[in-house]
Order: sequence, then C-alpha cells, then structure tokens
Amino acid sequence: MVLFAVAIVTFGHAAAGLAMYERVPSGLPAHAALLGGTALAAHLAVRRFARHADPLILPVTVLLSGLGLVLLDRLDQAYAAHYPPDNYQSAPAAPDQVVWTLVGAALCVATLIVLRHHRVLARYTYLGMALAMLLLMAPALFGADQFGAKRWITLGPLSVQPGEFVKVMIVVFFASYLMANRDALALTGRRFLGLALPRGRNAGPVLLVWAVSLVVLFYERDLGTSLIFFGVFVLMLYIATERTSWVLLGGLMAAAGTAVVAATQQHVKGRVQAWLDPMAIFLPEDERPPGLISDQSAQALFSFGAGDLTGTGLGEGHSYLVGFAGRSDFILASVGEELGLAGVTAVILLYALLIQRGIKAAISVTDPFGKLLAAGLSCVLVLQVFIVCGGVTGLIPLTGKALPFLAQGGSSTVANWLLVALLIRVSDSAGKAATEPAGNATILTPAITDDTPRPAS
Repeated sequence: MVLFAVAIVTFGHAAAGLAMYERVPSGLPAHAALLGGTALAAHLAVRRFARHADPLILPVTVLLSGLGLVLLDRLDQAYAAHYPPDNYQSAPAAPDQVVWTLVGAALCVATLIVLRHHRVLARYTYLGMALAMLLLMAPALFGADQFGAKRWITLGPLSVQPGEFVKVMIVVFFASYLMANRDALALTGRRFLGLALPRGRNAGPVLLVWAVSLVVLFYERDLGTSLIFFGVFVLMLYIATERTSWVLLGGLMAAAGTAVVAATQQHVKGRVQAWLDPMAIFLPEDERPPGLISDQSAQALFSFGAGDLTGTGLGEGHSYLVGFAGRSDFILASVGEELGLAGVTAVILLYALLIQRGIKAAISVTDPFGKLLAAGLSCVLVLQVFIVCGGVTGLIPLTGKALPFLAQGGSSTVANWLLVALLIRVSDSAGKAATEPAGNATILTPAITDDTPRPAS
C-alpha cells in the first residue's frame, strides 16, 4: 500500500509536467526515489517497532503528503510564469515542503523508536501542559503580525507556528486529566435549566481552556487554533463522560466568545464579511462592505465551479489566480479545479479513512488513557479538516489553518507527522491486545449512561 501511494504520486507528478510542458519533468526519478525511500524507511520502522499497528495509517499519510508536494510544485511553476520575480508568490514553496516532510517522517520514526508505549506520556502530563501554555502564548508576546494574525515566532531564518504542536500536547494532557477525573465529571454536579452542570472545582479546567482560547483568539487573531483547542476538549469531555450538557455548555461558550471577538477584531470581522458575501469584492471600492479586502474566497468558488465533476486535469487549471493558494488552505481550491468534485471527494475520504483508523484504535485499545489519546488525536484531525474545508468552500468563515499534509507549512507538517506517530503507537497497543488470550484482557469500568444511578448532589 505504501508503494501504491508512491506510484500514484509519481504518476501525478508526471501528468502535471506533461500537461504544462508536454514532457515528463526531469527531476521525476529523483523525486520518486526520495519519496519512495522516505516512505519505505517509515514503513520498515513501523514493522520493526510497531508491528501490530494499523496498516492503513502510514499509506494514507504518504499519499496525502505526496499529493500536496505535487500540487505545490505545480503551483510554484505557475506562479513563476505569471508573476514577476520580486513577487512573494514567485518564491518556490515545494523545496522547503520536501525538507519539512523529511523532517516530519524522521520525527515519526524517532517517536516510534523512543516511545515504546503510549502510557509513558501520562508521566509528563502537567509538565507538558505548562510547556504547551507557554508555547501558545509566545506568539502574542514575541510573534510578528503576518497576514493579519500573530501565530508565528521567527527564529533566525525559520518561522515556527507553536499552535500546531500545542494541539498534540493538549490532547495528551486532556487524556490524562479526564482519565483521572471522569467519574467526578460524570457523576457529580447540580442541575440547572435541565442541564447537569459540573461542580466548580471540576469545571475549572474547562473555564481555563475557554479563557485561554479567548486570549489566543483576541491577541493573536487565530480563530482556527482557538476552535481546535476548545473543541477538542469539549469532544473529549463528551467521550469520557457521555454527558450532553458538556457539549451544550461548550458550544454556548465557544459561540459567545467567537461573537465577541468577531465584533471587536477587524481581521476576524473581515473574514466573516467575506463569508457572508464573497462576490462583493468585485464591487467598486466605495461600495464594498467594510473590512472586505480579499478576493480569495470568490476566486476559490470560481475554481470549484471550473473543476466541475472530473476537473481540468493536473497542470491545466488556473489556480494561481487564487492569491496565496500555494502557501495556505486554499490549496484545496487547486484540488477542486484540477481534480474536480471527484478529486475533492477522494481527498476528504482519505482524511475520513485516517480519522476512522484513529477511532478504531481508540475503540480497540484496552486502557482508558490510550482510548482518550487516540480519540482526541482523531478529533484534532476532524476539527482541522472541517474548519479548513468548510472555510475554503464557503460553509463557514475562513480560519487560516493549514490543511493537514496537503498545504504548505513546516510546523503543520512536522506536528501532523508526530500526531500520526502517536496514532500508530496506540494502534500497535490495540493490535497487541487483540492477539492476547481473552483472560489477559484488561477489565474496564463500564461506560456511564443516563440509566446509571447517580449520587445525590
């Protein structure tokens, strides 16, 4: 399956070159060898250090990463041909993305070698969360304002987005916290307006997460990170306790916080306006709604319309007209134009398959920490794919997050390969448990349901 993924990417690279220049790209053998060697090394590491892991997680990751490299290389050449050399879009993005993909794959292998069991992570719960909070707040204190948001830290020639790594670290913290406190969160509390609310000391972490999310959204103007950060905790709370009151409470808090910030932050307000009326950008400047400054949303819709069902073909579209498509979540518009609705559906199904394998690992693994860890990591992918695809297609306002593995971004690529490594490790534990005799299986506490007797408050 890994070799099949590499073959698909290689043929895609050749097809784009033939469409643009009527010849196979000269660097195709080196490209195929590099991607194939990296994928094979990762496969051998999985077979050696996680031999019981789910066999689909790595091939799907390789295919998404390879397809992203094909699209970035194709867009690099289009930008170079249609923009002057001094334009920021003329600088190639694919070479750097190749490097970050190699770094991410190397980190995945290193994680599998060093982390021999996922439960080791529970030992560093609070240390990891403290580090995550520092990383999350760092852009607000030391970051530079780029493209309307402050989510990057510049370290010499490198630009790092700490939020991409924080999303993995907070899942580890939440998994450990909920494993230790799920009974208190599920069984105790008071009822108010028909909702079973938790006790104050148990709700403290939720309120802290909500407050930090608002701080991130307000000072860094990073709507995507805030939604993922808060959303994954609410979803994990529901998975651990099965109490719908957590979801309702979390949804109300998220909506209230987003509404306040959208009304006070000009950058967020502009994105909401672009979502409400993307075509208004083509009106005369004095007739446009206030805050609307970009035509990206409108051009993305044109790309999807031009792609129709099967697309124009790799290398035969005009996605370079979507400003910044090669360096943002708008790379999905390139998929829509050149691969059509069929291609977009295939990409979304690949993400769905990766998420499904994570959920399967969560169901199959025997320890509560592993269940919550795999479920939380899967929720991160669900939320990020949803808010990116929803923003580009016009379902929800834009958030500025990178589409995992497909879009350009060093921090995103490395962090998502780390996420995949943890899913592989948990699925390996689940696979080992499935091979053990039934008498050796760990007995877990039954799930709490609405029919379970609850103590008086």
